[in-house]
Amino acid sequence: MAPADATTGVIPDEAELRRRAGQLSLDQKIRLLTGADFWALYSEPEAGLRRLVLSDGPAGVRGESWDERDSSANVPSATALAATWDPARAEAIGMLLAREARRKGVDVLLAPTVNLHRTPYAGRCFECFSEDPLLTARIGAAYVRGLQRCGVGATVKHFVGNDSETQRMTVDVRIDDRTLRELYLAPFEAIVRDAGAWAVMAAYNGVNGSPMTQSPLLRDILHGEWGYDGLVMSDWTAAHDTEATAGAALDLAMPGPASLYGPWGEALLEAVGKGAVDEALIDDKVIRILRLAARVGALADGPAPPGLALQAPDSVAVAQELGTAAAAGFVLARNDGLLPLPRYGPADRPGLGRRLRLAVIGPNAEVARTMGGGSATVFPPYTISPLEGLRNSGLQVTYTPGVTSHLRGAAARAPWLLRPDRVADAGTGAEIRFLSQAGELAGSELRDGATFMWLSGFATSGVAEPVARLEVRCVIRATVGGEYQLGVSGLGRYRLLVDGAEAFDAVLALPEDSDIAEALMRPPQQLASVRLAAGQSVDVVVEHDVDSSPFAGLGTLVQLNLVPPHGTDEEEIAAAVALAAASDAAVVVVGTTAEAESEGFDRTTLALPGRQDDLVRQVLAANPRTVVVVNSGAPVLLPWAQDAPAVLLSWFGGQEYGDALADVLLGDAEPGGRLPMTWPASEEGLPSTEPVDGVLTYHEGLFIGYRGYDRDGRQPLFPFGHGTGYTTWAHESVTLDQPPAGASGVAVCVQLRNTGSRRGREVVQVYASRPDSAVERPAKWLAGFATVDADPGETVTVGILIPERAFQHWSGDAWSTEPGTFVLAAGPSSASLPLTASVVLP
Repeated sequence: MAPADATTGVIPDEAELRRRAGQLSLDQKIRLLTGADFWALYSEPEAGLRRLVLSDGPAGVRGESWDERDSSANVPSATALAATWDPARAEAIGMLLAREARRKGVDVLLAPTVNLHRTPYAGRCFECFSEDPLLTARIGAAYVRGLQRCGVGATVKHFVGNDSETQRMTVDVRIDDRTLRELYLAPFEAIVRDAGAWAVMAAYNGVNGSPMTQSPLLRDILHGEWGYDGLVMSDWTAAHDTEATAGAALDLAMPGPASLYGPWGEALLEAVGKGAVDEALIDDKVIRILRLAARVGALADGPAPPGLALQAPDSVAVAQELGTAAAAGFVLARNDGLLPLPRYGPADRPGLGRRLRLAVIGPNAEVARTMGGGSATVFPPYTISPLEGLRNSGLQVTYTPGVTSHLRGAAARAPWLLRPDRVADAGTGAEIRFLSQAGELAGSELRDGATFMWLSGFATSGVAEPVARLEVRCVIRATVGGEYQLGVSGLGRYRLLVDGAEAFDAVLALPEDSDIAEALMRPPQQLASVRLAAGQSVDVVVEHDVDSSPFAGLGTLVQLNLVPPHGTDEEEIAAAVALAAASDAAVVVVGTTAEAESEGFDRTTLALPGRQDDLVRQVLAANPRTVVVVNSGAPVLLPWAQDAPAVLLSWFGGQEYGDALADVLLGDAEPGGRLPMTWPASEEGLPSTEPVDGVLTYHEGLFIGYRGYDRDGRQPLFPFGHGTGYTTWAHESVTLDQPPAGASGVAVCVQLRNTGSRRGREVVQVYASRPDSAVERPAKWLAGFATVDADPGETVTVGILIPERAFQHWSGDAWSTEPGTFVLAAGPSSASLPLTASVVLP
C-alpha cells in the first residue's frame, strides 16, 4: 500500500487492492456489498478489512446512536456555511468534523449535501448550500477537502435531482440535459474532479425515467466522463431491483443486513450464478469498497491516514471556531444605523452610564433552532440560545416570548421534566424500561431528554433480545398553576398514565405512503389536558407496543410532549409590547420550527409559523430601536422588513449560536455573511415541489433563483449575494489579465477601498453575461468570487480566476463556448455590480 499523503490521504496501491479482492469467494464479495447493520460495513479478515463505520453528519458527527448522551459538536447549517462565501472556513469546519469523526470511531461522513435550492419550499434547503452551482461547488469542495485531508471520507449527496422532499422515494424528476449539466450535476462534477470525493450517495428519486440507484448516469457520467474511482452507495433503503442496481455503478446498498434490507445478498448471488450479472461487476464494486477502506485506514497492514494523528478536539477551541463560523455567516440584510448596539443606555433616557436595558422577545430567543430536522440531527453537549448569549454580554436583559410558534406540543424539557423520584440519579430526563414479549425486564437506562429514537433495534441501549414494549417513566413538576398539555408523539400504540390513571390509549398513524423521515421527524401526536397546582408533581408513564409501528424494523420513536400554561397570543403580544416600550432597545428573535423545516417533507408556505409577523409589527411600533433576528435555515416571508431598522438573518447557527449573535449585535464581531440564495418578497413565481402523477418536471430550466428573477423582472426582498457589514466600501476599478501559469480562463483584478471607520470584510462577486447571445442564457450568472479584509481607509486588490467553464454552455453532448464578447461585472451583490470589463473569446 502506498504511503499516506498529508493533503490527499492514503494513495491506494491498486495491485494490492486487486490481490486482496482476489482472495475472497463470490459469497464473501457479495456479502460486502450490503451493510452489516444500519451504519457499518462488514469486516472481512481475509481481505484485512475491519468494520468500517458511516455516520450522518451535515451539522455534526452523530455516530451510530441517536442518543443525547452521545454528544457531538453542532456546526452551523450548510446555508450558514455557504453564507460566509469562504472556502477556507468551510475547509476548517471539515477538519473539525474529521476530528469529531475520529473521536467517535467514524470513518465516513454522509455529507455534504450539494443539491441546489431550486425552490425555497424544499424542506431540506437548510442542509444544502445554495441556489447557485458555483458557490455550492466551491464551498462543498472545501468541506470535502477538510474532511479527507484528515483521513475521513466525505459522501457527496444526493446524486442527483433530490432537490425537494415530496414523494422523494418514488418521484421521477424530469430535467433537460442542458439544465442537468449546467446546474444540478455541476457541483458534483467539481467536487469529484477537484476535491476527489471518496464516496457519492445515489438518491431515492429517479431522473428522466431511471431510479438513481440504477441510473445510467452513474456509469456513463461518474465513471465514464469524470473518471471517478470512489464508491457509490445508496441512500438508505433506496436500492430495490437486484439486476438493475448491480448492472449500474452502485457499489454499496445501505442499510444492512441483506436479509432485512436491499435487493442483493442471496438474490445477487443467484443472478451472478445464472449469468444475469457479470462477476466482473462484483469485483469492481469490491475493489471500490477496499479502496475507500484504504483511504480511511480500515485495511490491516496499510498506512494510517493523516487524521489518526490528530488530537481529539479541545472543547474551548471548538467553541471559538464554531462561534466565529456562525458570526461569519450571519447576513445583515438591513441596517439603518441601529447596529451595532451600544452597551450603555442612550443619553435621552434616565440613568446615563448604566447598562443598556434590552428587551429580548420571541419564541426562538429562549429555545433557538441550531440545526434542521432529519439526518442532520445531532446532540450537542450544550446549546447557547440568543437569550443566554445576550445575558452573558452583561446587558440588562428582560425576556418574554411574545407568541407561541409551535403548532404541535414540543418535547418536554427542564424545568418541568424530571426523572422518576425513586431513581437515585434524579435530574432532567426519564427512565426507559425495555420489556420482553413475556413482560420481563430486558434492560433499563436513564436518559437526559424526552425524545427517544432507536434505529434498527435496541443494541445501542445494551439490549440484545427482542423488545416487545417500552415504558418511559418520568415526573412532571408544575412551575405555575394551570392547564398543562401532556402527550406523546410517535407511530403505533401508546398509552399515557398520569399518577396511575389512564389519560389515553391510542394508535397514532400517518397517511399511507408517508416518508419514513417525516414519520420520525413530524410524527402524529396526541395530547391530554392535566390541571396542576403550582409546585405539584405527577408521575407520568408512557407505554409503547414496539411492533405496533409500521416502521418498527427501521426505527422506534417515543417522544413525551409538554405544553405548559401560557397566555393567549393577544396577551403575550401585549406583554411584549409593554416590555419593548419600557426598554432602550429590543431584539425580536423569530423563526421556523421543527415541524416547518426538516428532512422528509416540503414546506407549503414560507410564512413564519403562528402570529410572529403580528408580534414583530407591534414591537416595531412600540420601540423603533428594534432589531429583528431571523432564526431559519432558509427563506421565510418578512412582510415588515422595510419597517425594521435592522434585520439580521442568522440561519441555524450551531451550538455557539447565542454567543455569536451577541458578539455581532454588540459589534464585537462583524456580520460577515452574504446571501447564498435569493430571499423572496412573496411566494409569486416560485417553482413547485408537487409532482403530477409521480413526475416533477423542472419547467423553469436554467432559471432558478436569481436567474429566474432576472428573466421575469421580479424584485426579491433581498437579492442573491446581498449583505452589509459595519463599514462601507468603494469598488474602484476592475482589470483583466492572463491566468496564472497552468490555469485556463481569465484573471479578474478588483480594487476596492474600505471607506468606513472600522475594519471590515467584503465579498467581491463577479458575474458573467453574454450580450446578444444566440444561445438562451440567464441575464447573468456567478462566475467567481473572493473575500477580502481591510482596515479603515485601506485600499486592497483581490484577484479572482474565472475558469474556462464559466463561459461554456452544454450543447448536444459536449461543452461549447460561443464566440464573441462576454461581460464580466464585479460588485458586492448580484444587484449591485458597479464595475464591468469585457473579454472577447474565439
